[in-house]
Amino acid sequence: MTPLPPTGGSPPIGEAVSTEAAPHVWITEFSRQEVTRLAAEAPDGPLTGVRFAVKDNLDVAGYPTTAGCPDLANRAAATSAVAVSRLVEAGAVPVGKTNMDQFATGLVGTRSPYGACHSVHNSQHVSGGSSSGSAVAVATGLVPLALGTDTAGSGRVPAAFNGVVGVKPTRGLVSTRGLLPACRSLDCVTTFTRSVAEGVAALDVLAWPDPEDPWSRPAPPTPPPGVAARMRTIAVPAGDLDLDPAHRVAWAAALHRLGRVATQVVPVDIGPFLAAAALLYGGPWVAERWAAFGAYLSGTGVDPTVRAVVTAGRDVTGPAVFTALDRLAALRRQTERIWLDVDALLLPVTPGHPTLAEVAADPVGVNSRLGTYTNFVNLLDLCAVAVPAGTRADGLPFGVQFVAPAFADRPLLDLAARWCGEDRPGGGADRPPAGTALVAVVGAHLTGMPLNPQLVGLGGRLHTRARTAAGYRLYRLPGPGVARPGLIFTGDGPDGGIAVEVWQLPHQAIGALLGTIPAPLGLGPIRLDDGSTVIGFLAAEHGIRGARDVSAAGGWRAALTTPV
Repeated sequence: MTPLPPTGGSPPIGEAVSTEAAPHVWITEFSRQEVTRLAAEAPDGPLTGVRFAVKDNLDVAGYPTTAGCPDLANRAAATSAVAVSRLVEAGAVPVGKTNMDQFATGLVGTRSPYGACHSVHNSQHVSGGSSSGSAVAVATGLVPLALGTDTAGSGRVPAAFNGVVGVKPTRGLVSTRGLLPACRSLDCVTTFTRSVAEGVAALDVLAWPDPEDPWSRPAPPTPPPGVAARMRTIAVPAGDLDLDPAHRVAWAAALHRLGRVATQVVPVDIGPFLAAAALLYGGPWVAERWAAFGAYLSGTGVDPTVRAVVTAGRDVTGPAVFTALDRLAALRRQTERIWLDVDALLLPVTPGHPTLAEVAADPVGVNSRLGTYTNFVNLLDLCAVAVPAGTRADGLPFGVQFVAPAFADRPLLDLAARWCGEDRPGGGADRPPAGTALVAVVGAHLTGMPLNPQLVGLGGRLHTRARTAAGYRLYRLPGPGVARPGLIFTGDGPDGGIAVEVWQLPHQAIGALLGTIPAPLGLGPIRLDDGSTVIGFLAAEHGIRGARDVSAAGGWRAALTTPV
């Protein structure tokens, strides 16, 4: 019931895996007797009997919280972190506290006096961090569930390197009270599981608006207006990415696989995302780490790389902070435009999978590169989930991540489950609930357009982004006021169809909507690219006389930005 000494090993609980296959997983291992007692005391709940591991920057009552620093090993926590308590109250049983990059500052899993973890698939390659022990504990079968944290990718990177699912929820959705912070404004409590369904079950328990956590935020009753119930329009980076050769081949395979879950794949410029990622350590946010745990950095048990990285935050000036906040706001505004047309962004989790030797030779440079595609997520207030995407040619696991706007967690996990071939958690998003109907909108009612508040005010919710079947044409109708499109079936329209949004509306709202539609527009049946038919906005044939054909733009939003 006490922490292991630095660089010590720990036999696993149960017979799931040998110590050699997963060295240095535990910092504090609970005794068999203690685990048996906790299991006997566990209440009935949705997670009854599920054993879980806890990253050692989260408090567990009666045990020290070292955050990977032996200097903190002599102080036991009086109470458990809220995340731990909520799992216990749901019947889950904690079995130990896991190794980590010290003070959650690292993406490699080697910055720990308790020993470096390695990937469960190859002892020469890093496990990823900072939640290294938690990811390895799940990957090797020691536990089906583990808690980690993800401020800059600390959950997603080790998930990818060990072939498990890493859920990084919207900031504030899970309370961080009882977490020794790394960067309080960005910290997230995350989960590791072997399936998306298990991650959903854990998040259902963990998500809770904590009135005593100033960073906690309640989830809205339904996702925000621009978040689709079914995500099927997926963005991918336009152009080449900075990837190691083996990663590049695996990424190409992942892009090919994307067609199984996406009906539309949209290339986008990810430059603003990468620019935001560079701010995390290239900007003043390192000062927030200094504020969180700088007082501990003079101890004898501090990793020298962690000390060097975080001590730089001591000298950050106030003007530098506000300059970076202004820059981040500008980048956020640029990235927000992307979410108007897509549901989620697919990215590799990392550019490569380094060896322990490569990290030892360049501890800062190799670590920094690993955050290329993860650092921006919390800065831009997004949610994400890392999922396995097969293996590289050398047998190492390859992981990708789906990223989406804040509070899109449930439909994002739906998408991740489809990617993993699982039954979708809470499936049935294809079918509208009783008392509702699906309506396709093509113009000023689209997300972010002037008339979209009408749909929201009528109780509408974005169901999916789609395209019409081939044969439809889009026209810009003449007249004053809000620019209006006219969609009509001619039989000779573009093969790729016209972009639409399908909204779910209460039946009584359809009549109210119809009363707002001016001639020559009306509601009629529209065939979609998946073969289904919904009602939607159509123009009468006589109404398009003298109108300009903008079908070549592929959709109304693009038509408005296309030069005449």
